[in-house]
Amino acid sequence: MSFTATPHTEALVPSLAPRERETLRHITAGCTYLQTARHMGLSQHTVDAYLRRIRAKLGINSMAELTRLAVSLGL
Repeated sequence: MSFTATPHTEALVPSLAPRERETLRHITAGCTYLQTARHMGLSQHTVDAYLRRIRAKLGINSMAELTRLAVSLGL
């Protein structure tokens, strides 16, 4: 299954808060939740909450889809 960014999803990405974008960049770069939490000075629970909000905002159900979108958008 190939995921391509649509104008709809590209329009939604700016709606992400700066910390959500930062979280997404770390996860897309291959960091674990723990590594992301340490880099950002957060708890793993907060990282998980950010990712749940990101997926909800973008209408994406899986982390694989989210990662493909982030990579295709250059995040």
